[in-house]
Amino acid sequence: MLDTKKPYFGLTGKWLFFWITFSCATDMALFGYDQGVFSGVIVTQDFLEVHDLVGPTKTDTLSTVAAIYNVGCFIGAIVAFTLGERLGRKQSIVWGTGIILVGAVLQATSYSLPQIFVGRVVLGVGNGINTSNAPIWQTEISSAHLRGKAIMIEMLVNISGFVLANWINYGLSFVGGAVSWRFPIAFQLIFTLILFAIVPWLPESPRWLMAHGYQTEAVEVLSCLGAKSVDDTYISTQRNEIKYSIQYERANAVRWKDMFKRNKTNDTKTLRRLFLGAGTQFMQQFGGINVMSYYLPTVLINAVGLSNRMARLLTACNAVSHLIFACLAVLLIESLGRRGLMLVSTCGQLLCFTIITALLRYAEMGPSKTEVASASIVFFFLFYISFGLGMLGVPWLYPTEISSIPMRTKGAAIATATNWITNFVIVEITPIGIQNIGWKFWVIWVIFNALFLPIIYFFYPETGSIINANGSPANRTLEDLDAYYRSDPPLVVTGDPDAISVNRPLKY
Repeated sequence: MLDTKKPYFGLTGKWLFFWITFSCATDMALFGYDQGVFSGVIVTQDFLEVHDLVGPTKTDTLSTVAAIYNVGCFIGAIVAFTLGERLGRKQSIVWGTGIILVGAVLQATSYSLPQIFVGRVVLGVGNGINTSNAPIWQTEISSAHLRGKAIMIEMLVNISGFVLANWINYGLSFVGGAVSWRFPIAFQLIFTLILFAIVPWLPESPRWLMAHGYQTEAVEVLSCLGAKSVDDTYISTQRNEIKYSIQYERANAVRWKDMFKRNKTNDTKTLRRLFLGAGTQFMQQFGGINVMSYYLPTVLINAVGLSNRMARLLTACNAVSHLIFACLAVLLIESLGRRGLMLVSTCGQLLCFTIITALLRYAEMGPSKTEVASASIVFFFLFYISFGLGMLGVPWLYPTEISSIPMRTKGAAIATATNWITNFVIVEITPIGIQNIGWKFWVIWVIFNALFLPIIYFFYPETGSIINANGSPANRTLEDLDAYYRSDPPLVVTGDPDAISVNRPLKY
């Protein structure tokens, strides 16, 4: 029974960790739902008629209506860097959720193009704030051996939101009229109510508390999370490690205006770490995922030649297979590591886009258009499977691990901002590209995935680790990554076994 007189209703240990993870997962489910819901909205006739978006001449405007949401997310991610540092992780999520609620209401009640534009931007701002802060909150509150799995579980719930949106879109295709697009948009309010009900009574990140002078509160949170007394040796060790890391980084902190200057005396590779973290988000987007997430029904209708309803059905089925196979990522995140999963995932994406390009090219140029184009459907499914194995979750986890404490909020905000601004580019150009250059549009994603493989292999160090052969945990801590970069490591990581090993190096 919950004790309202004790902190966090008396919850400690695994139960307290569960509710924090549940809240972060709900936030990511809302994010996934937002990614999937508009793919069905933009192929709904009533939505197109109400907003004067019917016909091929309106393709540019329609793509902007879909893409402008990502501009809002970009703004939200930038705001998150200052808001998140001043208010804390959980309070930022509360504010972001309120903004999401306003944006959802504006969209669900829209009767004009300006209103849907404003609603999309406002919703995006809220999601940008939340998706910048939730992974940091989860990362800083998780123990080393649970950190990777917790973030990957969030990504699975993200896909669950995506799956739910696609099945709602398919089910309401039988209904038609305004309800077929207003209800799916309004359904987002369920997620916001859950977040408002749970997040306010959960603990703040102990690392944020300690960094802002709340020493007693930080130790209390560590005690509750560890289900140990505040005087326990384990809690004292955690406190001292966090305290040392904060003190060191503050003494060697890099200001924004000095970010692009090299500090010859105390170089902690801040700029490199920012680029590595943001680079994962860039690779996620230019790997081609949101060509599919936002426009798979459109692609299946226009490029493959399927009916509207069949395109929606296959999109929903694809989302389910995506969820099932992404579950493997939770099992593999610690055994293969972040770096290994990114390499496997990108290889699969490259193979799928290569075959899709070839099939759509022959479908467009040859006599058997429908039969050949239909064969590509298998590889649209396989692309989602490949993406789910690594590039789904790692780009959200990696920036929070690679960043030092003073730059963690900045690093996550920059990485998330990179995700959203590149997301905008992809969503903006996809309908126009499919309409104007046909199969050649798919060559772009083949090239990008081919370029990403050597970049990951040569420049990305491992930030996670596995369980040793004897069964003992060997997980890198966030402080291990700080120590690694204080050692002035080379840019190319393949020459350093400790940098690419999934085992925690003995020196730590």
